[in-house]
Amino acid sequence: MVAFDPINGETISQRFTSFLLQVGALRFGDFTLKSGRKSPYFINAGAFDNGEKIALLGEFYAQTIVQAVKSGDLPVDIDTVFGPAYKGIPLAVSTSIALASAHDMPVGYTFDRKEAKDHGDGGIMVGTQLRDGMKVLLVDDVMTAGTAIHEVVPKLKSQADVEIVGLVLSVDRMEHINGSKLSAVASVEKEFGFPVFSIANVQEIFDTAAQMTEADGTPIISEQLQEQAHDYFIEYGC
Repeated sequence: MVAFDPINGETISQRFTSFLLQVGALRFGDFTLKSGRKSPYFINAGAFDNGEKIALLGEFYAQTIVQAVKSGDLPVDIDTVFGPAYKGIPLAVSTSIALASAHDMPVGYTFDRKEAKDHGDGGIMVGTQLRDGMKVLLVDDVMTAGTAIHEVVPKLKSQADVEIVGLVLSVDRMEHINGSKLSAVASVEKEFGFPVFSIANVQEIFDTAAQMTEADGTPIISEQLQEQAHDYFIEYGC
């Protein structure tokens, strides 16, 4: 389902692409990923480095969640938003704040410690503590192979018999996992049985950026870069 901005008619993905470019989180060029793939674009989560930027990012997550609730793809009674340490921590906190303050949808936030704490409040979870039957929504930034989710799900289940109702990403790279015809998102949905949503997918991002120019009128995406992106998606895309 396409989510539209009620203010100016733009989709959430279009506004999100502009936001990523404005804060320097989205860059086009020639980048080598951890997987070894040569990518024509890169998403830098470190660019969300102040309160204003992370608040806006949380609002984009919140809008995506609200849209999924309205369409019936997520339950309205989500108990807590979980973000895996470390990058997922500000995502969970800012999303829960945005849901409560702007959308009248109060939910908790939870994140994990890398190592269990044996003093003070103790345990491995921080924030809203997990209990049997709770509905937990996962948030993360960009999924490449789904490795983090394979670590997170058993960690959550070891704490309580929670129901994981979905996962929200900032960007769906729409790439297949090595040796599989499925994308990382489709693979996670098939394996774990919960839906995965993204604020934008890479096709939407490139479609939007292709219509944009720099201040001097230079296209943000050159013809050469468009060709590189086309070749990349042919090789790795789903």
